[in-house]
Amino acid sequence: MPQITVDYSAPLDRRGFARALHPLVVETVDTTLDACKTRFREVEELVVGDGAADDAVVHVEIALLSGRTDEVKARLADTVLDLLPAHLKATEGVRLSVEIRDLDASYRKR
Repeated sequence: MPQITVDYSAPLDRRGFARALHPLVVETVDTTLDACKTRFREVEELVVGDGAADDAVVHVEIALLSGRTDEVKARLADTVLDLLPAHLKATEGVRLSVEIRDLDASYRKR
């Protein structure tokens, strides 16, 4: 925990983003750096709206153990949205989104 997933179709400095993101998560939700795990999934095809534009997306999902307030989650989401543009090679036509959610009660790790 936290489990971080980044779906992206825009050119993204993945390693640089993760290295900048992890300390922000630690500071915001009171966890440890070693607990942060980020995986990246490249989106090969994307259609937004009528598909007329060549839009790109970056969607970050951060799953946390329950107990964080909605205010803390919103603050983290805003911080992540502010961080993303610095790690994109271009921002024109890129749609950014972030979701902070609780892990299911069935979550286990070793």
